[in-house]
Parts: sequence; structure tokens; C-alpha cells
Amino acid sequence: MTDRDTHLQRAQSFGDVAEAYQQARPTYPKHAVEWVLDAAPGHDVLDLAAGTGKLTRTIIAAGGNVTAVEPLDGMRAQLQAAYPDVPVHAGTAEQIPLDDESVDAVLVGQAFHWFDADAALDEIARVLRPSGVLGLLWNIRDDSIGWVAELTGTLVMGADVLSQVDGSDWESVGEHERFGPIERRDFPNPTPFDADRLVAWAKSTSKLATMPPDQRAETLEAVREFATRHPGLGEEDHFTMPFVTVTARARLAAIRPG
Repeated sequence: MTDRDTHLQRAQSFGDVAEAYQQARPTYPKHAVEWVLDAAPGHDVLDLAAGTGKLTRTIIAAGGNVTAVEPLDGMRAQLQAAYPDVPVHAGTAEQIPLDDESVDAVLVGQAFHWFDADAALDEIARVLRPSGVLGLLWNIRDDSIGWVAELTGTLVMGADVLSQVDGSDWESVGEHERFGPIERRDFPNPTPFDADRLVAWAKSTSKLATMPPDQRAETLEAVREFATRHPGLGEEDHFTMPFVTVTARARLAAIRPG
């Protein structure tokens, strides 16, 4: 299997774990979405690769008029059940089923790194109105906290930790002719967890979703054991997962006369 095949398999795996994703993944801080939308010319927002609607919820709270696009049936079903009044379309970032210049902002939660960046940015630029804004958000674990680093290292829980955020996930935006300079802000997003939620969160990751069943079961058992034995985690029925919402925004640039 090629790297591209593996990447595609992991991207598509979320449809199989949509229920766990909805149960365990954090939402996004309102301040982060407001910061992105402050740069937009209006309130019409595309939630692109919207998943189960984790970001949709916050866009609504921030005053956005949301349209959602999501390629995976399982994810889309969760979103439609949670937000029946939000228009939801089947589609991808590389082929967005919206008209030209139809939205003021495009927001992407936890998904931009799965896109074919050049094709997706062409499409995002197409659907944005003049002076529109692109906002990219990721909920990332703060591994400056010891037990988070231990969880990441001992259980091979993926690379979504703050120490590894270097801007490479969004550097293609700054290289695209249709977008201006990138701005970044980080927003604290501490989220209540317990052992059950930690297991569901692990189950919702692409790394575990694509593991062989025996290895996945063994890893999930280790995750639960970690939550119940680790000093400071197992002493109470709940703990706080120290997420940070890394947020990048860029405005649509004017087309220069040829």
C-alpha cells in the first residue's frame, strides 16, 4: 500500500467511528471562531468537512449562518440529527457543491491536512466572496503536561500534540496565489474527560480506526488502564484534557490584473 493509499484509508475511516467521534471529540471555543469571523465581510459560513457538527455548533453560537459539506455518510447522519435546520450537502473540499462567491467564510475543523491542498484551495477561493476568509482549526493536546506526553508516547496516540505544531499543516495556504498572509492564534480549550470518554476519543482517531481488530482492542484496553491507574487521573471519576485550539486564518486576496 502506498503512502497516498494509507492517507486515503485513514481519512475515510472516520465514517466507521462517527458515533465515537460525536461522543468524545471536543467542540471549539467560541472565541476562536469569532476571531476568524471578525475578518469576514459577512455571516454566511461554509463548514467544510463538517464531520458530526462539532464546529457547526460553535459557528452557530458565534452568529454564523451555516452551510455544511461532508463527504462521509456516517458523519453526515450524525450532523443532520444534531442540527436538522442546517443545510448539509454531500461533497468534498476538492469539489465543493456551492455556487461561486456564495459564502463569506470557509471554516475547517480538524480536517485540512486530509485535503489535496491545491485543489481544495482553488475551490475554497471560488466559493468565497471578495475579502472572504479561510479559517483552519485544530484541537491539539498540550503535551507540555507530563501525563499527556506519557499517553502520547506510551500508547502511540498520534501526533496531534502542541509541541509538533510547526505550521506545515497550513503552509500551502500562504503559498497559494489567492490567499494573503496567514495569522495564527491559540485558544485554550480544556475539556472534561473520564475513562469512558478517553476510550471513545481514542477509538475515534484514524490511527486506531485503521488498526487490525486485535491490536485496536489491546490499545483501547491500555487506554482505559492508563486513565484508571495514572496518578492524578484515576483518583477521581473525571479529569481535564488540556486541549488547545490552534487557529489559522487568511483572507482572500484580490486577483491581480493580468
